[in-house]
Amino acid sequence: MLNRQLILERLDMLRNSVNRLNRFRELSEEAFVANPDNYAIAEHHLRRALECVLDIGRHIVVKKGLGRPRDYRSIIEILGQNQILPPAFAREIVGMAGYRNRLVHGYAEVTGQEMYRIITSRLEDFARFASYILEYLESHGQSPKAE
Repeated sequence: MLNRQLILERLDMLRNSVNRLNRFRELSEEAFVANPDNYAIAEHHLRRALECVLDIGRHIVVKKGLGRPRDYRSIIEILGQNQILPPAFAREIVGMAGYRNRLVHGYAEVTGQEMYRIITSRLEDFARFASYILEYLESHGQSPKAE
């Protein structure tokens, strides 16, 4: 059985991190890169948002008996294969798993410019993910409004 509260808490964390990242869109790339604190804050919130996506996905995959994900990428793939996420959207965002690993293990190679490009071009993916998860909860009797 899905832990609706856990999913909603992770969605809230996701939303909060994306809101923090959205503030950087107001800056030019030069201004963003010029302040190392911008990069540090953005890195933290992007990693946190990615972890939320993967935690939610892993929880659904395991609790619904859809398999045992072998890695982060397979979490997104399984969600798409089982129509929890639209398959086309799952294919679009499967790179999130790899980017999470890049932030955690390849952090020395991530640049401020790269981080800025993600912030200015890919944050909507998180909102779409959250929307699909909420739709899934509602369609499976796990309405976010129910107590």
